[in-house]
Amino acid sequence: MKKHFTQHLHRARRVLTTCARKIRDRRYRPYVVGGIALSVLVTLIPLHLMEQRLLSRYHALESVTIEDRNGVVLIELPNQNGAYGIYTDTIPPRVQELLLHKEDRYFYLHPGINPFSIVRATVQYLTGHRVGGASTITQQLVKNILGTGQDRSIGNKLMEMVYALDLELFTSKEEILIMYANTVYMGNQIEGLHGASELYFDTKLEHLDDTKIMMLLATLSSPSTRNPWRDDNATASRNLAHRLGVIFDPKEALVTQAHTYVPPRSFELSSMHQSCVVSCRTTLDADLTNRLRTILDQHVQLGWGVGARSGAIVVLKLPENEVLAVVGTPDTESYESGQQINMAIQPRPIGSTAKPFIYLEGFAKGLRPYTLVNDREYKFPIGNGFPLYPKNYDGTYRGWITLHTALSNSLNVPTVKVLQYVGLPTFYTFLEHTLGFTPLQDLDTYRYGIALGALEMDPLTLAHLLSIFPQEGVLAPLHLFLSGTTTTTIATPMSRTTSTKMVADPAFTELVTKVLNDRLTGVQQFGLASSLNLSQSNYAVKTGTSQDYHDSWTVGYTPDFLVVVWFGNPDNTPLQHVTGQSGAGSIWHDAMELLMNTDYNKHTPLNFSHVEDVTINNSIDFGSQGDVVTEHQHLLPDDTLITSPQDGDTFLQEAHTNIPLVSPESVSWYVNGALIGTGSRVTFSPTTANDYTIKAVSTRGTSTHILVHIIARP
Repeated sequence: MKKHFTQHLHRARRVLTTCARKIRDRRYRPYVVGGIALSVLVTLIPLHLMEQRLLSRYHALESVTIEDRNGVVLIELPNQNGAYGIYTDTIPPRVQELLLHKEDRYFYLHPGINPFSIVRATVQYLTGHRVGGASTITQQLVKNILGTGQDRSIGNKLMEMVYALDLELFTSKEEILIMYANTVYMGNQIEGLHGASELYFDTKLEHLDDTKIMMLLATLSSPSTRNPWRDDNATASRNLAHRLGVIFDPKEALVTQAHTYVPPRSFELSSMHQSCVVSCRTTLDADLTNRLRTILDQHVQLGWGVGARSGAIVVLKLPENEVLAVVGTPDTESYESGQQINMAIQPRPIGSTAKPFIYLEGFAKGLRPYTLVNDREYKFPIGNGFPLYPKNYDGTYRGWITLHTALSNSLNVPTVKVLQYVGLPTFYTFLEHTLGFTPLQDLDTYRYGIALGALEMDPLTLAHLLSIFPQEGVLAPLHLFLSGTTTTTIATPMSRTTSTKMVADPAFTELVTKVLNDRLTGVQQFGLASSLNLSQSNYAVKTGTSQDYHDSWTVGYTPDFLVVVWFGNPDNTPLQHVTGQSGAGSIWHDAMELLMNTDYNKHTPLNFSHVEDVTINNSIDFGSQGDVVTEHQHLLPDDTLITSPQDGDTFLQEAHTNIPLVSPESVSWYVNGALIGTGSRVTFSPTTANDYTIKAVSTRGTSTHILVHIIARP
């Protein structure tokens, strides 16, 4: 046997001698070096892949969070362990010092495992003694990542040792320590020392004193039974402090009241079904949102007596079209009166806030703010087969006025005339194809009711579409999520816009903004003292009220931001004579003033570079550059000689039925060919139920005739 051993020894010596000779020989040196390098690569590549898999599992354990634009967490989701943990990249020096003193005093000396601790633990195990902790912080980190804490088999321990050695090979000690602090379970669904500090002490980890640090470190060995909310923690913390030579002050051992951890949540983001696969940041401003919700809640409380129970506010940052705030309810914690419905994405009749779009199309077809319109009673057909007789909010007809006056005072009758001039098919195309708007119903079911506020839209979509006015005719997608230096777009509930496009001529959006910026012309309807008056003048505003006061709206913008406010009830209960100005207007005023006192307000002036003053009959109005006034002033003629009744009207035959016949000038009145009187107003008293042709003849020889129906009582 000795002979065989000697032979093997000589053979090995010859091999080594030959290798050494070849290494010294320059001809063989590249091959030898290459072989060594290849061997190293063959060894390191699998180890590196193991480390990458471990790091991948580590990052997968972090809770997915959605933050606001300033880093405030809006939503935190549980990880695969059902726990919550937000990773940080620092550990306070004092916490690190005491953590290493307790868990791994030789952390900076060993390669991931501590051989002496392993030998000691093995001897204790074989001799039947209680086994002390042999795992290093690196091994504990691997255990946390792999989730092998409940299965302490020999196989798992060996695997943890291999991963620990591998991790130390590619990762710095500082990184390993931070990873451990982020993943250690601290009880009550919390992972990580930072989260535990917030939960148990309601303060940041860097603000803890030695007593509270001891209370956290005592939790490590038994997080479920020895965390700071449990009685056993006090004794364990005191003993640990004594062992580590730290002063433990019972007076400083103050903790929060035990409670179930409620992660941050965003009511609006959740109800909008907006989320991220990995942690992300939004364009939202959490502080601004909270302050706006407070404003909304205060006004809802004040409006309780007039039947108001809810509201919504949407704020866009311009010109980026970033969603700064979405407030869909005044109270996210209440389950009364539909408070858990996000009204910012619920379609509601938008009232007169549709008028800027109608006038925009009117201006594009040649109308101007100085164009004259006859504000009187008209009859229009609508989709249900019944005639529409539009009336202004105050029930008053003003006769011949300019479109400037009509829009400034939100008059209904002139708006219907503008929509008639534009043409319903043309306006439908503008809404659906140019703006990408998706209506709840076929637009032809609304017809001229669009001008009277019947069209439904949710506040977020309305804000998006209104952005074309401060954006000079450009419709850009809304941005909600930030990704590095770029933003990602979102779709609004009723808009299909996915790319930026020019949808209107800036010359005409400026005309609309110029009218909506004019607070003096609107005093007829809104008065001099109004919630629509702000502390600065570079803004435009429009109110809206739906039929029977179900919805109160106010929308407005500066070049820096746009605000849409809805005020009403989720169950569609009407308000008690609350208008756009008196309801939503007050909320809008406070929201705008709040924004005007933030960094979002750049005091950018409104752009009216395409607008020119126009002098007509010694009065100044405005129009577009190069206008020939006479070509635009009389595009809405009204040469009818009969303003009442309307063609096709039906009256009931009674004993004293008297029908006033009204004309804007003195005419001769004929009924079925017989002259019954002369003047601007006469009375016709039918004696039988029949159809009657009523004709008016002017002194100029022009004439108009209509047909009315007189029916007998059934």
